[in-house]
Amino acid sequence: MNQQALSAFLWSVADLLRGDYKQSDYGKVILPFTVLRRLDCVLESTKPAVLEQNARRLKEGLNPEPFLLREAGQSFYNTSPMDMKVLLGDADHIAQNLYSYIQGFSPAVRDVFEHFEFQAQIDRLSKAKLLYQVAEKFANIDLHPDHVSNTQMGHVFEELIRKFAELSNETAGEHFTPREVIRLMVNLIFIEDDEILSKPGVVRTIYDPTAGTGGMLTAAGEYLAEHNPQARLTVSGQELNPESYAICRADMLIKGQDVANIAFGNTLSEDGHAHKHFDYMLSNPPFGVEWKKVEKEVRKEHEQQGFNGRFGPGLPRVSDGSMLFLLHLLSKMRPAAEGGSRFGIVLNGSPLFTGGAGSGESEIRRYVLENDLCEAIVGLPTDMFYNTGISTYVWIISNRKPAARKGKVQLIDSSGFWQRMRKTLGSKRKELSDDHIDRITRLFGDFVEAEEDGKPISLIFKNEDFGYRTLTVERPLRDAEGKVVLGERGKLKGKPQPDSALRDSENVPLDEDVEAYFKREVLPHAPDAWIDHEKTKVGYEVPFNRHFYVFHPPRPLAEIDAELKLTTDRILEMIKGLTA
Repeated sequence: MNQQALSAFLWSVADLLRGDYKQSDYGKVILPFTVLRRLDCVLESTKPAVLEQNARRLKEGLNPEPFLLREAGQSFYNTSPMDMKVLLGDADHIAQNLYSYIQGFSPAVRDVFEHFEFQAQIDRLSKAKLLYQVAEKFANIDLHPDHVSNTQMGHVFEELIRKFAELSNETAGEHFTPREVIRLMVNLIFIEDDEILSKPGVVRTIYDPTAGTGGMLTAAGEYLAEHNPQARLTVSGQELNPESYAICRADMLIKGQDVANIAFGNTLSEDGHAHKHFDYMLSNPPFGVEWKKVEKEVRKEHEQQGFNGRFGPGLPRVSDGSMLFLLHLLSKMRPAAEGGSRFGIVLNGSPLFTGGAGSGESEIRRYVLENDLCEAIVGLPTDMFYNTGISTYVWIISNRKPAARKGKVQLIDSSGFWQRMRKTLGSKRKELSDDHIDRITRLFGDFVEAEEDGKPISLIFKNEDFGYRTLTVERPLRDAEGKVVLGERGKLKGKPQPDSALRDSENVPLDEDVEAYFKREVLPHAPDAWIDHEKTKVGYEVPFNRHFYVFHPPRPLAEIDAELKLTTDRILEMIKGLTA
């Protein structure tokens, strides 16, 4: 079954719910039933053997679980004699039987349905006399992985979540990331390790602190399976949204992953993987979302644990918590001596430049750059995400840079690499083609400066190129007669007092001599000025767009005048025609 047909079928269930459910509540029924039918289909062929094994082991007084897992050939099982088709044979008791069927699943699956709050929906559907009809719809569709691949299923879940989010005016983009953006990120974090990852039996770990429905983790697994079927990728993640979390865990169950590695809750306030480190990481945290809800816990960790915690370098302003996820991922990096880590994170433009020297944002950038952790920043086209049309950037961070990259940062402007989508999805109007992904990946992998149509698309800088010193420039306070006022006590005794009204600041690049800059740029205009060196601060920013800006001189004035004259003459002729 193709994805479009499957999506249309699942959406048709909404026709049954219309009237009894608000549109924004359709997902509370359709999502858990889709997961249930998927699991039902996966276990169908082994069901008789599992039931026989369960009865035998219980009779012997043994814990049947390890035997049931082996018999099912999955990381989950069900000991109920029911399945979705059997349920239809007893319409009068379908609610009780459905609840009993769910209770027959192993604990990890029951946890999935608890986060869907599925029991409440069973009761609601039963009262509305819709439960049998909905169950019948799902029982008659085959969702076995042989007919609907894991990739297809992931796309379906994402499309359904997007539609339900739009209907309830929620932010769909908080739940998942466009698949082509994920493929690009996966390429970028793996490409430099292709040789290592191609070795037989290699085992690596990957983590996503904003896992959503698990799309990033799935894409990473597919990449590795394609390049080395013998490699094994152990996935971990955390998700705040209950429905997305439930789908992610269900997906991981079917893929044989340890679902205990998928934690529930707010990553910033309750780290579900405390003290763990990973080989690779991916994340698309919410853009521009304030972190006031977790401010108390985050500030406490910052102040009490410092660099022993996750937020040592600094805290961004409360209005945007995306850089907190950057810090969180930095804390999850495996030490370089143990092989190190690499991760990709999607951020909006704000983390590149927001905040002056000494601010939390600048201090975070300073930590990343002075510790030589940033490999590259890739600027994506606008209109790439479902919930926003703003410019976005992929940061590639690593504490095991190849020798050629040490001390350097690559900026790639791929804002012109896109094709228009046949159908707009929310704010998403553009997409990356496979060719675009390959071109960006090659630019990164080749680590060279490049141009296209006379415009730079890849530039390489030294880390310190992004740093600057903010100097506080003082000028003397003068009395009514214009005489300089001298201090009478303390460290200013006998020295000119600064006039706060004339105080100014200057940003000086790190690689430039401060005194030489001051003599050249300030003293010619203010001979009585001086620098208060105690107030000097170091800052970092990445003026991405400025580096890729290409100046196009305006047309010659004579050409513009001639064009205006032609237009004016044409208007005059039209007026004459009206008055004739």
